[in-house]
Amino acid sequence: GEPVQIAMSLDIASISSISESDMDYTATIYLRQRWTDPRLVFHGNKSFTLDARLVELLWVPDTYIVESKRSFLHDVTVGNRLIRLFSNGTILYALRITTTVACNMDLSKYPMDTQTCRLQLESWGYDENDVIFTWLRGNDSVHGIEKLRLSQYTVERYYTLVSKSQQETGSYPRLILQFELRRNVLYFILETYVPSTLLVMLSWVSFWITLDSVPARTCIGVTTVLSMTTLMIGSRSSLSKTNCFIKAIDVYLGICFSFIFGALVEYAVAHYSSSQKCAAKAPQEGPANELTKEMEEVNIANIFNSSITSYKRKISFTSIEISSDNVNCSGLTMKTHEKIKHVLRNKMHRIIGYFTIQNPSNVDHYSKLLFPLFFMLVNVFYWAYYLYF
Repeated sequence: GEPVQIAMSLDIASISSISESDMDYTATIYLRQRWTDPRLVFHGNKSFTLDARLVELLWVPDTYIVESKRSFLHDVTVGNRLIRLFSNGTILYALRITTTVACNMDLSKYPMDTQTCRLQLESWGYDENDVIFTWLRGNDSVHGIEKLRLSQYTVERYYTLVSKSQQETGSYPRLILQFELRRNVLYFILETYVPSTLLVMLSWVSFWITLDSVPARTCIGVTTVLSMTTLMIGSRSSLSKTNCFIKAIDVYLGICFSFIFGALVEYAVAHYSSSQKCAAKAPQEGPANELTKEMEEVNIANIFNSSITSYKRKISFTSIEISSDNVNCSGLTMKTHEKIKHVLRNKMHRIIGYFTIQNPSNVDHYSKLLFPLFFMLVNVFYWAYYLYF
Protein backbone atom coordinates (compact mmCIF):
# COMPACT_ATOMS: atom_id res chain seq x y z
CA GLY A 1 0.00 0.00 0.00
CA GLU A 2 0.91 3.62 0.49
CA PRO A 3 4.05 4.58 2.43
CA VAL A 4 3.53 4.87 6.18
CA GLN A 5 3.57 8.47 7.40
CA ILE A 6 5.70 8.72 10.55
CA ALA A 7 5.58 12.02 12.41
CA MET A 8 8.33 12.68 14.95
CA SER A 9 8.95 15.05 17.81
CA LEU A 10 11.91 15.48 20.14
CA ASP A 11 12.50 16.60 23.69
CA ILE A 12 16.13 17.42 24.46
CA ALA A 13 16.46 16.58 28.15
CA SER A 14 20.13 17.47 28.46
CA ILE A 15 23.44 17.81 26.66
CA SER A 16 25.86 16.48 29.22
CA SER A 17 29.14 17.11 27.43
CA ILE A 18 30.59 18.64 24.29
CA SER A 19 34.08 17.38 23.55
CA GLU A 20 36.38 19.38 21.27
CA SER A 21 39.09 16.73 21.42
CA ASP A 22 36.76 13.92 20.28
CA MET A 23 34.50 16.25 18.27
CA ASP A 24 31.21 14.91 19.57
CA TYR A 25 28.46 15.71 22.02
CA THR A 26 26.41 13.54 24.37
CA ALA A 27 22.69 14.18 24.69
CA THR A 28 19.71 12.55 26.37
CA ILE A 29 16.58 12.78 24.21
CA TYR A 30 12.96 11.72 24.30
CA LEU A 31 12.11 10.46 20.82
CA ARG A 32 8.40 10.26 20.01
CA GLN A 33 7.09 8.65 16.81
CA ARG A 34 3.49 8.59 15.61
CA TRP A 35 1.97 6.56 12.80
CA THR A 36 -1.34 4.88 11.97
CA ASP A 37 -1.80 1.13 11.65
CA PRO A 38 -5.32 0.28 10.28
CA ARG A 39 -5.11 -3.19 11.79
CA LEU A 40 -5.23 -1.73 15.31
CA VAL A 41 -8.45 0.31 14.93
CA PHE A 42 -11.00 -0.35 17.69
CA HIS A 43 -14.38 1.08 18.67
CA GLY A 44 -14.54 3.87 21.21
CA ASN A 45 -12.96 7.24 21.77
CA LYS A 46 -10.41 6.39 24.43
CA SER A 47 -6.70 5.57 24.32
CA PHE A 48 -4.79 3.22 26.52
CA THR A 49 -1.16 2.48 27.27
CA LEU A 50 0.31 -0.89 26.49
CA ASP A 51 3.08 -2.72 28.28
CA ALA A 52 6.44 -1.98 26.74
CA ARG A 53 6.99 -5.71 26.32
CA LEU A 54 4.28 -5.73 23.62
CA VAL A 55 6.60 -3.71 21.36
CA GLU A 56 7.98 -7.03 20.14
CA LEU A 57 4.50 -7.93 18.83
CA LEU A 58 3.91 -4.68 16.92
CA TRP A 59 5.40 -3.17 13.81
CA VAL A 60 7.65 -0.21 14.68
CA PRO A 61 9.87 1.98 12.48
CA ASP A 62 13.55 1.03 12.25
CA THR A 63 14.74 4.54 13.09
CA TYR A 64 18.40 5.04 13.94
CA ILE A 65 20.61 8.02 14.78
CA VAL A 66 23.04 8.92 12.03
CA GLU A 67 26.72 9.46 13.04
CA SER A 68 26.04 8.03 16.48
CA LYS A 69 29.16 6.68 18.20
CA ARG A 70 27.48 5.20 21.27
CA SER A 71 23.82 4.96 22.18
CA PHE A 72 21.77 3.10 24.74
CA LEU A 73 18.16 2.86 25.81
CA HIS A 74 17.53 3.51 29.49
CA ASP A 75 16.19 0.53 31.40
CA VAL A 76 15.96 1.72 35.03
CA THR A 77 13.77 0.61 36.62
CA VAL A 78 12.21 -0.85 33.49
CA GLY A 79 12.83 -0.21 29.83
CA ASN A 80 12.03 3.45 29.17
CA ARG A 81 9.61 2.80 26.31
CA LEU A 82 6.04 3.89 25.90
CA ILE A 83 3.32 2.44 23.64
CA ARG A 84 0.02 4.31 23.53
CA LEU A 85 -2.77 3.13 21.24
CA PHE A 86 -5.62 5.34 20.01
CA SER A 87 -8.99 4.19 18.68
CA ASN A 88 -8.27 5.28 15.11
CA GLY A 89 -5.21 3.01 15.00
CA THR A 90 -2.67 5.74 15.75
CA ILE A 91 0.31 4.57 17.76
CA LEU A 92 2.56 6.74 19.91
CA TYR A 93 5.96 5.15 20.44
CA ALA A 94 8.26 7.03 22.86
CA LEU A 95 11.85 6.21 23.79
CA ARG A 96 14.40 7.69 26.20
CA ILE A 97 17.84 7.50 24.60
CA THR A 98 21.29 8.73 25.55
CA THR A 99 23.54 9.04 22.52
CA THR A 100 26.98 10.35 21.65
CA VAL A 101 26.90 11.92 18.19
CA ALA A 102 29.80 13.13 16.07
CA CYS A 103 29.97 16.85 15.41
CA ASN A 104 32.57 18.20 13.01
CA MET A 105 34.00 21.36 14.54
CA ASP A 106 36.06 24.18 13.12
CA LEU A 107 38.32 25.30 15.95
CA SER A 108 40.26 27.95 14.05
CA LYS A 109 38.49 30.69 16.05
CA TYR A 110 38.57 28.87 19.40
CA PRO A 111 37.52 30.17 21.94
CA MET A 112 35.48 32.73 19.97
CA ASP A 113 33.92 30.09 17.77
CA THR A 114 30.37 29.06 16.95
CA GLN A 115 29.80 25.37 16.23
CA THR A 116 26.96 23.86 14.22
CA CYS A 117 25.94 20.34 15.26
CA ARG A 118 23.29 17.99 13.96
CA LEU A 119 21.02 15.26 15.23
CA GLN A 120 19.88 13.18 12.26
CA LEU A 121 17.20 10.47 12.30
CA GLU A 122 16.96 8.05 9.40
CA SER A 123 15.25 4.81 8.47
CA TRP A 124 17.64 1.89 8.37
CA GLY A 125 15.89 -0.61 6.11
CA TYR A 126 12.70 0.97 4.80
CA ASP A 127 13.20 3.34 1.89
CA GLU A 128 10.94 6.20 0.84
CA ASN A 129 8.58 3.78 -0.90
CA ASP A 130 7.81 2.20 2.47
CA VAL A 131 7.96 5.05 5.01
CA ILE A 132 7.93 8.83 4.96
CA PHE A 133 9.44 10.81 7.84
CA THR A 134 7.99 14.18 8.78
CA TRP A 135 8.27 16.55 11.70
CA LEU A 136 5.08 16.71 13.72
CA ARG A 137 4.91 20.53 13.94
CA GLY A 138 8.01 21.85 12.16
CA ASN A 139 10.38 23.72 14.49
CA ASP A 140 7.82 23.36 17.28
CA SER A 141 8.46 19.61 17.18
CA VAL A 142 11.63 20.18 19.22
CA HIS A 143 11.34 21.11 22.88
CA GLY A 144 13.76 21.73 25.70
CA ILE A 145 16.73 22.87 23.63
CA GLU A 146 16.09 26.55 24.36
CA LYS A 147 16.16 25.83 28.10
CA LEU A 148 19.54 24.09 28.11
CA ARG A 149 22.23 25.53 30.37
CA LEU A 150 25.65 24.44 29.19
CA SER A 151 28.99 25.10 30.86
CA GLN A 152 30.78 26.61 27.87
CA TYR A 153 28.10 27.15 25.25
CA THR A 154 24.90 29.03 24.61
CA VAL A 155 22.35 27.73 22.09
CA GLU A 156 22.00 30.49 19.53
CA ARG A 157 19.28 29.01 17.33
CA TYR A 158 17.98 25.73 15.96
CA TYR A 159 15.84 24.60 13.06
CA THR A 160 14.48 21.37 11.57
CA LEU A 161 15.02 19.98 8.08
CA VAL A 162 13.56 17.14 6.00
CA SER A 163 15.99 15.42 3.68
CA LYS A 164 16.75 12.17 1.89
CA SER A 165 19.80 9.97 2.07
CA GLN A 166 20.90 8.49 -1.23
CA GLN A 167 22.46 5.11 -0.66
CA GLU A 168 23.41 2.31 -3.02
CA THR A 169 20.41 0.31 -1.81
CA GLY A 170 17.91 3.13 -2.31
CA SER A 171 16.73 6.51 -1.08
CA TYR A 172 15.94 6.72 2.62
CA PRO A 173 14.02 9.45 4.49
CA ARG A 174 15.95 11.57 6.97
CA LEU A 175 15.03 14.18 9.53
CA ILE A 176 17.63 16.73 10.68
CA LEU A 177 17.76 18.88 13.78
CA GLN A 178 20.49 21.50 13.36
CA PHE A 179 21.52 23.79 16.21
CA GLU A 180 24.24 26.39 16.67
CA LEU A 181 26.34 26.63 19.81
CA ARG A 182 28.21 29.81 20.68
CA ARG A 183 31.07 29.44 23.13
CA ASN A 184 31.14 31.65 26.21
CA VAL A 185 34.45 33.50 25.95
CA LEU A 186 34.37 35.14 29.40
CA TYR A 187 35.92 32.08 31.06
CA PHE A 188 38.85 32.09 28.66
CA ILE A 189 39.34 35.83 29.07
CA LEU A 190 39.78 35.39 32.81
CA GLU A 191 41.72 32.14 32.51
CA THR A 192 44.13 32.88 29.65
CA TYR A 193 43.84 36.29 27.99
CA VAL A 194 44.15 38.44 31.12
CA PRO A 195 47.14 36.53 32.62
CA SER A 196 49.02 36.56 29.30
CA THR A 197 48.39 40.29 28.89
CA LEU A 198 49.61 40.97 32.42
CA LEU A 199 52.78 38.97 31.73
CA VAL A 200 53.47 41.14 28.69
CA MET A 201 53.01 44.28 30.79
CA LEU A 202 55.28 42.81 33.46
CA SER A 203 58.05 42.38 30.88
CA TRP A 204 57.88 46.14 30.20
CA VAL A 205 58.92 46.89 33.78
CA SER A 206 62.52 46.13 32.79
CA PHE A 207 62.56 49.24 30.56
CA TRP A 208 62.48 51.41 33.69
CA ILE A 209 65.46 49.64 35.26
CA THR A 210 68.97 50.88 34.44
CA LEU A 211 71.23 48.93 32.10
CA ASP A 212 73.72 48.29 34.88
CA SER A 213 71.19 46.22 36.87
CA VAL A 214 71.92 43.01 35.01
CA PRO A 215 70.47 40.53 37.57
CA ALA A 216 67.19 42.43 37.94
CA ARG A 217 66.47 42.81 34.25
CA THR A 218 67.60 39.30 33.38
CA CYS A 219 65.45 37.85 36.15
CA ILE A 220 62.33 39.67 34.91
CA GLY A 221 62.93 38.62 31.31
CA VAL A 222 63.59 34.94 32.02
CA THR A 223 60.73 34.67 34.55
CA THR A 224 58.16 36.14 32.18
CA VAL A 225 59.33 33.89 29.33
CA LEU A 226 59.04 30.77 31.48
CA SER A 227 55.65 31.82 32.86
CA MET A 228 54.36 32.43 29.35
CA THR A 229 55.62 29.03 28.24
CA THR A 230 53.79 27.37 31.14
CA LEU A 231 50.59 29.23 30.23
CA MET A 232 50.85 28.09 26.61
CA ILE A 233 51.35 24.46 27.61
CA GLY A 234 48.38 24.63 29.98
CA SER A 235 46.08 26.01 27.29
CA ARG A 236 47.02 23.18 24.94
CA SER A 237 46.56 20.40 27.49
CA SER A 238 42.76 20.63 27.34
CA LEU A 239 42.84 20.20 23.57
CA SER A 240 45.69 17.73 23.26
CA LYS A 241 44.11 15.89 20.35
CA THR A 242 43.41 18.98 18.27
CA ASN A 243 46.88 20.49 18.11
CA CYS A 244 46.71 20.34 14.32
CA PHE A 245 44.42 23.39 14.47
CA ILE A 246 45.97 26.84 14.70
CA LYS A 247 43.44 28.31 17.08
CA ALA A 248 42.77 31.94 17.90
CA ILE A 249 44.01 31.46 21.45
CA ASP A 250 47.28 30.02 20.10
CA VAL A 251 47.74 33.10 17.93
CA TYR A 252 47.24 35.42 20.90
CA LEU A 253 49.58 33.46 23.13
CA GLY A 254 52.15 33.46 20.34
CA ILE A 255 51.85 37.25 20.07
CA CYS A 256 52.30 37.66 23.82
CA PHE A 257 55.29 35.32 23.83
CA SER A 258 56.88 37.30 20.98
CA PHE A 259 56.53 40.59 22.87
CA ILE A 260 57.95 39.06 26.06
CA PHE A 261 60.85 37.51 24.22
CA GLY A 262 61.38 40.80 22.35
CA ALA A 263 61.70 42.65 25.67
CA LEU A 264 64.42 40.22 26.74
CA VAL A 265 66.25 40.58 23.43
CA GLU A 266 65.95 44.37 23.69
CA TYR A 267 67.90 44.35 26.94
CA ALA A 268 70.54 42.05 25.45
CA VAL A 269 71.04 44.45 22.53
CA ALA A 270 71.10 47.55 24.74
CA HIS A 271 73.54 46.00 27.23
CA TYR A 272 75.84 44.75 24.47
CA SER A 273 75.89 48.19 22.79
CA SER A 274 76.64 49.84 26.10
CA SER A 275 79.53 47.49 26.84
CA GLN A 276 80.96 47.98 23.34
CA LYS A 277 80.82 51.74 23.73
CA CYS A 278 82.61 51.57 27.06
CA ALA A 279 85.27 49.31 25.55
CA ALA A 280 85.79 51.74 22.67
CA LYS A 281 86.36 54.65 25.05
CA ALA A 282 88.95 52.85 27.16
CA PRO A 283 91.86 52.73 24.59
CA GLN A 284 91.37 56.39 23.74
CA GLU A 285 91.80 57.46 27.34
CA GLY A 286 95.14 55.58 27.78
CA PRO A 287 97.25 57.40 25.13
CA ALA A 288 95.69 60.71 26.08
CA ASN A 289 96.86 60.33 29.69
CA GLU A 290 100.36 59.40 28.54
CA LEU A 291 100.45 62.41 26.24
CA THR A 292 99.54 64.76 29.03
CA LYS A 293 102.28 63.31 31.22
CA GLU A 294 104.87 63.85 28.49
CA MET A 295 103.70 67.36 27.94
CA GLU A 296 104.16 68.11 31.61
CA GLU A 297 107.78 66.99 31.43
CA VAL A 298 108.58 69.32 28.55
CA ASN A 299 110.03 72.57 29.84
CA ILE A 300 110.38 75.92 28.24
CA ALA A 301 114.13 75.53 27.66
CA ASN A 302 113.70 72.52 25.43
CA ILE A 303 111.08 74.32 23.35
CA PHE A 304 113.42 77.30 22.94
CA ASN A 305 116.41 75.17 21.87
CA SER A 306 114.40 73.18 19.36
CA SER A 307 113.10 76.36 17.75
CA ILE A 308 116.64 77.78 17.33
CA THR A 309 117.99 74.64 15.70
CA SER A 310 115.09 74.62 13.26
CA TYR A 311 115.97 78.11 12.10
CA LYS A 312 119.61 77.18 11.54
CA ARG A 313 118.69 74.51 9.05
CA LYS A 314 118.86 75.76 5.51
CA ILE A 315 117.75 74.07 2.41
CA SER A 316 119.89 74.58 -0.65
CA PHE A 317 117.68 74.30 -3.67
CA THR A 318 120.57 74.77 -6.05
CA SER A 319 122.18 71.52 -4.95
CA ILE A 320 119.13 69.52 -5.87
CA GLU A 321 119.20 68.25 -9.40
CA ILE A 322 115.89 67.20 -10.79
CA SER A 323 115.97 64.87 -13.73
CA SER A 324 112.97 63.44 -15.45
CA ASP A 325 114.82 60.17 -15.87
CA ASN A 326 115.40 59.79 -12.16
CA VAL A 327 111.83 60.53 -11.08
CA ASN A 328 109.83 57.41 -10.31
CA CYS A 329 106.14 58.24 -10.04
CA SER A 330 104.98 54.70 -9.50
CA GLY A 331 105.02 55.17 -5.77
CA LEU A 332 103.05 58.41 -6.01
CA THR A 333 100.03 56.92 -7.73
CA MET A 334 97.44 54.66 -6.07
CA LYS A 335 96.65 51.39 -7.82
CA THR A 336 93.10 50.54 -8.95
CA HIS A 337 92.55 47.60 -6.60
CA GLU A 338 93.75 49.73 -3.71
CA LYS A 339 91.21 52.39 -4.63
CA ILE A 340 88.45 49.76 -4.68
CA LYS A 341 89.53 48.44 -1.29
CA HIS A 342 89.59 51.96 0.11
CA VAL A 343 86.08 52.74 -1.22
CA LEU A 344 84.65 49.45 0.05
CA ARG A 345 86.25 49.98 3.42
CA ASN A 346 84.65 53.40 3.70
CA LYS A 347 81.27 51.99 2.64
CA MET A 348 81.45 49.22 5.23
CA HIS A 349 82.35 51.69 7.96
CA ARG A 350 79.37 53.84 7.01
CA ILE A 351 76.99 50.87 7.01
CA ILE A 352 78.31 49.62 10.35
CA GLY A 353 78.06 53.13 11.77
CA TYR A 354 74.45 53.38 10.52
CA PHE A 355 73.42 50.24 12.39
CA THR A 356 75.52 51.00 15.45
CA ILE A 357 73.59 52.31 18.41
CA GLN A 358 75.25 55.56 19.36
CA ASN A 359 73.43 55.99 22.67
CA PRO A 360 72.27 52.68 24.22
CA SER A 361 70.16 54.48 26.83
CA ASN A 362 67.84 55.65 24.03
CA VAL A 363 66.87 52.04 23.32
CA ASP A 364 64.99 51.81 26.60
CA HIS A 365 63.48 55.23 26.02
CA TYR A 366 62.02 54.25 22.66
CA SER A 367 60.98 50.80 23.90
CA LYS A 368 58.82 52.37 26.62
CA LEU A 369 56.71 53.88 23.85
CA LEU A 370 56.97 51.42 20.97
CA PHE A 371 56.28 48.16 22.81
CA PRO A 372 52.94 49.27 24.36
CA LEU A 373 51.91 51.02 21.13
CA PHE A 374 52.54 47.99 18.92
CA PHE A 375 50.88 45.68 21.44
CA MET A 376 47.71 47.78 21.47
CA LEU A 377 47.64 47.89 17.65
CA VAL A 378 48.05 44.13 17.42
CA ASN A 379 45.23 43.66 19.94
CA VAL A 380 42.91 45.89 17.92
CA PHE A 381 43.54 43.90 14.73
CA TYR A 382 43.32 40.58 16.57
CA TRP A 383 39.95 41.17 18.27
CA ALA A 384 38.48 42.88 15.22
CA TYR A 385 39.41 39.94 12.98
CA TYR A 386 38.23 37.11 15.21
CA LEU A 387 35.04 38.81 16.41
CA TYR A 388 33.74 40.37 13.20
CA PHE A 389 35.24 38.33 10.34
